[in-house]
Amino acid sequence: MSYHLAAFITIAIWGSTFVFTKMLLQNGLSPAQIFTIRFIIAYVLMTAYSVFSGRFKLLSSSIRDEFTMLLLGITGGSMYFLTENAALLYTTATNTSLIVCTCPLFAMLLMAIVYRHSEHIGRTQVVGSLIACAGMAIVVLNGHFVLHLSPRGDMLAFAACLCWAFYSLLMKTALQRYNTLFITRKVFFYGLITIIPYYIVYPGFPSVQTLLSSDVIWNLLFLGVVASMLCFVVWNWVIDKLGALVATNWVYFNPITTILFAWWLLNETITPWFLLGTTLIIVGMFLSDRQSRKKLE
Repeated sequence: MSYHLAAFITIAIWGSTFVFTKMLLQNGLSPAQIFTIRFIIAYVLMTAYSVFSGRFKLLSSSIRDEFTMLLLGITGGSMYFLTENAALLYTTATNTSLIVCTCPLFAMLLMAIVYRHSEHIGRTQVVGSLIACAGMAIVVLNGHFVLHLSPRGDMLAFAACLCWAFYSLLMKTALQRYNTLFITRKVFFYGLITIIPYYIVYPGFPSVQTLLSSDVIWNLLFLGVVASMLCFVVWNWVIDKLGALVATNWVYFNPITTILFAWWLLNETITPWFLLGTTLIIVGMFLSDRQSRKKLE
């Protein structure tokens, strides 16, 4: 239960990041700038902890493993956050969260394809994921069955969803050889390295005055220290303890937190369609998790 509680708290915090990121966007920061600053904060703190605790290790044991860390940095770092944060420029915080929350479905499919001999996906698990996806669709449509969406924003959110699904798949392999602290620090490092080409094409960074304003600095510290450093360490630990499939199913709870924070801070409306969709997400997650626990038993 402690692992599930840790997963729930992590997802609840991540659900709130859509709203805090939206507030930073409204203060003039770009998606890439938000990602870069929060990962710099997290990487510096993680490296300092590793050095002072005597657990610092620079490289992986092989080139292949180092390449896996690079892919983790891209899928769970630069590409994921760039597409997710950019989606917030074109669609609502709630929509972005709900689309990204379909990643358990795609993670399940990837696991079934790559680990088809060791990971059996049961019928109940598939039904549960489909029910949760139906809940996501109901909330995104919000009762308007003629699509009045933002194609650009929704596609960016879907790209972020695929990135996180691949991240979960790669993490399953990495955790077999390395501890969560080392992997998390490498994710931050390669996330920062792979965002550099973006600044070559789109140079520029916020001024010191902007960064130190009260509306910006506290949001950045929350995203860097809590949502990045602490949550990434806990999440990778949860994947190690519960398995990628069971842990990723908790992402279905992400929209619940996002809806509440968006209603509270951004004045976005909670409608009956949101409530119905959220209920289906919860039911779908429960069915998928029950099937996973049966297999573990």
